[in-house]
Amino acid sequence: MRAVGIVLAGGNSSRMGILAKKRAVAAMPIAGSYRSIDFALSNMSNSHVQKVAVCTQFNARSLNQHLNSSKWWDFGRKQGGLYILTPTMTTDNNSWYRGTADAIYQNIDFLKESHEPYVIITSGDCVYKADYNRMLEYHIDKKADITVAYTKLAVGQDDPTRFGVMQMADDGRLLGFEEKPVATDCMTVSAGVYIIRRRLLIELLEKANAEERYDFVKDILVRYRETKKIYGYELEGYWNNIATVDSYYKTNMDFLKKDVRDYFFGGYASIYSRVEDQPPAKYNPGAAMKNALVSSGCIINGTVENSVLFRKVYVGNNCIIRNSIILNDVYIGDNTVIENCIVESRGTIRANETYRGENGKIRIVVEENERYII
Repeated sequence: MRAVGIVLAGGNSSRMGILAKKRAVAAMPIAGSYRSIDFALSNMSNSHVQKVAVCTQFNARSLNQHLNSSKWWDFGRKQGGLYILTPTMTTDNNSWYRGTADAIYQNIDFLKESHEPYVIITSGDCVYKADYNRMLEYHIDKKADITVAYTKLAVGQDDPTRFGVMQMADDGRLLGFEEKPVATDCMTVSAGVYIIRRRLLIELLEKANAEERYDFVKDILVRYRETKKIYGYELEGYWNNIATVDSYYKTNMDFLKKDVRDYFFGGYASIYSRVEDQPPAKYNPGAAMKNALVSSGCIINGTVENSVLFRKVYVGNNCIIRNSIILNDVYIGDNTVIENCIVESRGTIRANETYRGENGKIRIVVEENERYII
């Protein structure tokens, strides 16, 4: 591959509420056995990008633990690898990442020491599959300075004002880009994937830093829209950003659909993740399952419908779990009812309790975990 990869995974999302209290958004569990960042890393691996850096910062402990080895995504090569880039105090800098451009600039030596002519920049909080080789070929054919991947939101899929809204000419050249507009009728939004020549990126980052500009979208993409050749590239297939509670819930629920599971996990270009050896899920007498995604290590004694259960979840006798997401290592006591909820990981739900999300709202359940109190 003629490109080096950078995954931006250091940001926080206030719209994730308490779910982002102890983990980065890129470390949010997805589809039972995965993390959000697995999709970006798997796309890099499947596109034969051998050298990938991940910029981490906010609540990075669980994310760094997840990235403890490059072998899970097949980056363990002599000429490549997986690099974790964190804010580092030096004689020239003693600040945290002040934005996406600053996160890359503070690690500009990584770019200067690389030899690949192009850089693929992507966020770690999107769920999708992409062949970056095709996007790079498009970038080269158009003789573009920057190529931005975009997707067209379906009606009701998400709120376009959360993203950068794009307008393009018939040949694909970017005409307009408005970051998180107050209101818009345009459903063409940035997918958070960019390709740029490495030397041009270094030049633009150094200039932005000298002018105390720190955001990649506002201070590079939007600022140079009229002076640089910037093109849009359409990502086909499933795409979702999980940086709100509603979108996170919807994305996980989408994996209950067979066509979505087949798209991500069937055939070539699979999604890879850090492997944790757990026994298969166990269904005891009295268990009843209907349209549920249940991960390894789970023990089920009650009823589970239209729900996603992550690893090591215990469901007690006579429990009813409907339209809910149960994160890792949750103990649910007997006779408990959970509907339209997200249950935070490592929680203990006492017996005979009822939790429901009302009026179309998703309820986040966080209970003190008595199992781990010393």
